[in-house]
Amino acid sequence: MAGNSKRRGAMRNPGSKKGAVVGSGGQKSKGLQGKGPTPKASERPNHPAYKRAQAKAKVEQVRGQRRKAAENAPETVAGRNPVVECLRAGIPATALYVALGIDADDRVAEAVKLAADRGISVLEVQRGELDRITGGAMHQGLGLQVPPYEYADPRELLETARQSGTHPLLVALDGVTDPRNLGAVVRSAAAFGAHGVLLPQRRSASVTAVAWRTSAGTAARMPIAIATNLTRQLREWAEEGLMVVGLDADGDVDVDHLDLATGPLVVVVGSEGRGLSRLVKETCDQTVSIPMASGVESLNASVAAGVVLAEVARRRRVEG
Repeated sequence: MAGNSKRRGAMRNPGSKKGAVVGSGGQKSKGLQGKGPTPKASERPNHPAYKRAQAKAKVEQVRGQRRKAAENAPETVAGRNPVVECLRAGIPATALYVALGIDADDRVAEAVKLAADRGISVLEVQRGELDRITGGAMHQGLGLQVPPYEYADPRELLETARQSGTHPLLVALDGVTDPRNLGAVVRSAAAFGAHGVLLPQRRSASVTAVAWRTSAGTAARMPIAIATNLTRQLREWAEEGLMVVGLDADGDVDVDHLDLATGPLVVVVGSEGRGLSRLVKETCDQTVSIPMASGVESLNASVAAGVVLAEVARRRRVEG
């Protein structure tokens, strides 16, 4: 009868079951492989966040290339007094530019003589050309081309110190951004027997002509290195047996009681105002302060470094 007719496939005899129907998730489920967690938005090529991340990475790459190019580019010192001071200090230079038709005074004459005596090329150029070379600075008819400074490797500083026959004495700068302060610290380091100066790669002054001039030429004799990560480098030196001492207004001891002075030592100088960064301070074995009269503001970073290094040198002379 039509009323008793069954639609084919609508029912299945339980006794004749051979497996789940294809597509029900039973038979094929074992063949499915999970794709793992969903990637971050910045890792999905078609996602706007990915495009933003790629654009940011490209900008950082370009900035890095420009920064590296700037570091490897020669510097031009402009102005009669700065040029003469650089030549007096023995700063390495490759060329002295003199504008045609300038009024030659004693400074111009001295600059030309100093350059000639040192074998530095003296080139006469049009004033417009000197404007271009000095980037539009007030050059007064004189420009001195200074090659980029050749930094040492941090490992070389310790090796040089060990070969000196005395306990290593190294100086590290943490956030000192004024090249004049850098030059003054280098000068003090040389005066009081330090074996090298370490700079962080970021947020630090570099050895420019200003730093050269302030160091009074000692930058030519004092090895200066750059650490990719200052804290990590200090820890490596600590593992090599050096004690790390940081200058701090609230130091553990004052400079009069710096008993670590006579052993292998790294003196860390912080930036003006901010002082030592947190991670660097935590890396120090000891922090040292300088006693001062009441009502006097904290010392300039380079002056503070000179005071501590002088005390280190004094104690070493007494022990020796």
